[in-house]
Amino acid sequence: MSLYQHARDGNAERLRDALGSDSAAVRRRAAEFLGEVGEEGDQPTIDALLRAATTDDDPEVRGAAVDALDEIGEAALQQLLKELTGGGGDSEAEWVTARKFARALKADRPELRMAAANALGRLDDASGLQPLVTALDDDDPRVRLRAAQACGTFADPRAIPGLRERLGDAEPRVRRAAANALGTIGTDEALSPLLDLLDDGDESIRRIAAGALGKASNPEPVEPLARALGDESAVVRNAAVYSVIELLSNVPTQQSHAVRDQVVSELKAADDATVVEPLVEILTEGQQSRQRRNAAWILGRVADPDASAAVEALADALADDDPQTAQFAATSLKSLGGPVVEDRLLDKLGPEHPEDARAKAVFVLGQIGGQETLNQLEEYADDDSQAVRKRVFSAVSKLRAGGP
Repeated sequence: MSLYQHARDGNAERLRDALGSDSAAVRRRAAEFLGEVGEEGDQPTIDALLRAATTDDDPEVRGAAVDALDEIGEAALQQLLKELTGGGGDSEAEWVTARKFARALKADRPELRMAAANALGRLDDASGLQPLVTALDDDDPRVRLRAAQACGTFADPRAIPGLRERLGDAEPRVRRAAANALGTIGTDEALSPLLDLLDDGDESIRRIAAGALGKASNPEPVEPLARALGDESAVVRNAAVYSVIELLSNVPTQQSHAVRDQVVSELKAADDATVVEPLVEILTEGQQSRQRRNAAWILGRVADPDASAAVEALADALADDDPQTAQFAATSLKSLGGPVVEDRLLDKLGPEHPEDARAKAVFVLGQIGGQETLNQLEEYADDDSQAVRKRVFSAVSKLRAGGP
């Protein structure tokens, strides 16, 4: 049975047995899984991880065991610190202060420095930030990695210079952690160095950068993100579209019109499928109204009128709980026009659909419809809904007159 299966079954005993494997890769994976399934009261698991963290021949296994103890909880991490320092009696209580952890960051043993970095990331104590920034220059990449991760938990702009330096680290994991931390800080100063990472050779780093740049409060990332829409990686392309939508929600009002024009221009130049699929996902599954509104608005300007997925999503959005999203959807459907839009909106006229959505569908049909649409609209002249009847009367009048 695989380690994954043991972890899924919560079988800590078999995972502990795997810590004795001849394969360092198996031992490392077992330690990682034990961090997921172990609990603070599970002393056999904690003891097994303590042995791995302090005695295993492989540094990656020791590092995984340190992280696993940290994941299990503060008490397990304190036991590790006590083990590594040879403390006894009540000394472990001293480790609950940022000052003690900061001192441990200067210890000779790298596993102790790693544990201290993890612990400082757990503490809500601002005095722990500067020691972590200093640890970003540690000789051991495992310590630099955990220091960068811990800096991300603080999300403090004071860490920006040190994290920027780590974007050029020789260890890819450190570079990713530094990019993530800068994205978490999320100020324009923190995000600026991520612009260059959109061309990085590491797909994970490009994805991190593309996903974080949507937090910017200025339009500078729009063009680089638009270029990222042509990335060979689908996950990078999707992250770029999400960030473009987020940018529209974040930029100051006085800049929003210019940014919208630039966004539409850049998205139109990109591959249609690359852009439309994530926009549809944002509109149909997004949790933030502002993002769904922007997705609905952009779809009407960049989607192909025959793109059934986009038309379907916009038609469904006519019944959105957010009135502005529903209105943007109607406007976009009017902009798209065409037979696909007509057919989908005609399907929305039945009494099983919400009244407001039906009324909006009739309004759009009155702007774009042809003779067949006119014939079908006339069937709703006696609809039970007064709002729908009024829209039908207006739409029919326009279509009979030859258009709006």
